[in-house]
Amino acid sequence: MEIKIIKSENQYRQYLERFNKIFDAEEGTPESDEFDLLALVIEKYENENYHIEEPHPLEAIRFMMEQNGISEGDLGKIINSRSRVSELFSGTRKLTLNHIRAINKRLHVPADILIKDYEVGEIHHGLSA
Repeated sequence: MEIKIIKSENQYRQYLERFNKIFDAEEGTPESDEFDLLALVIEKYENENYHIEEPHPLEAIRFMMEQNGISEGDLGKIINSRSRVSELFSGTRKLTLNHIRAINKRLHVPADILIKDYEVGEIHHGLSA
């Protein structure tokens, strides 16, 4: 298969189909090289056409809390302040550097998401408990 830069949705689907077909190609084979090239052009196309906006820092925290069965009380222990948790989610306080470090370490929320700037009082749907 000759691999070119993806320029249409139809070409993208064809490349995905081929990508899935040779997914288990043995390393060092022509199919393995083809797989690597397909991965690159597919990733480029997806980055250009299917950009997913990063979540609001508080949405990311709430999501990871839910995924890990962590309560607001537990989060308070993580950031060493139970009162700060309700202030964060009510929109009256912003994350501090110490909060970001603790949340990143314990909940594994990526730091680049946590450091995104946002306004105090900026409350997103579904954030408040």
